[in-house]
Amino acid sequence: MVAKDEISRAEELQALGWPPEDVRRYAELWDYRHRWGAINLEPEDRAFLRKAEAVLPKRTTGKGSQKKTLQEKSHYRWLAFHLEAMRASAQEQGLAEGEQGAWPILLEEELRLLEELQPVLGLPDTLKARDLVPVREQLIAEAGADGRQLSFDFNAALEELRQRERSSWKPLRGEGNSDTSYPVLDAESGARLRGRAAEVLGERIRATFPSLQD
Repeated sequence: MVAKDEISRAEELQALGWPPEDVRRYAELWDYRHRWGAINLEPEDRAFLRKAEAVLPKRTTGKGSQKKTLQEKSHYRWLAFHLEAMRASAQEQGLAEGEQGAWPILLEEELRLLEELQPVLGLPDTLKARDLVPVREQLIAEAGADGRQLSFDFNAALEELRQRERSSWKPLRGEGNSDTSYPVLDAESGARLRGRAAEVLGERIRATFPSLQD
């Protein structure tokens, strides 16, 4: 059952004068994201949702701010932000059929795990999430032996964001890390990394995120 504070706001867009086809598109995309998360939406669809939600007035209640969904939590949005930057990059757009960057595979799997495990992602969890930085690096190093290397500026998208708005988000690979290595894998190696990431990241998240402890 969908909670009252988790309903589509398509009617509000209609009241603001949005065209019916845009209102219908928003409702369909919102429903998909609510059911399955934003990870599999196309970049232009995620951009459309952001545009729609930017014009909607913020909702408040007498009891304060509404509870955020997992997809609205800062850590989830931080990972999705870096994944989207990679998917939209010239490096990913120029890959041969069947190829995929190792980093997008890793982040896709981490986001999938968060959606599966549903941690609270409050401050205790996000502090523990910092321990995943070296875990990601180790998985990428292992995968790099199976593919070819490209170069990618991991900080460019974040710097661009900071030019537009204040942000406390940190670089994906940690402060001061200037490594631009970007392994590209064929389908077989990519599947191997996906399975390895599910195992290693899943085990670490389950073991260390406080909200997932019994």
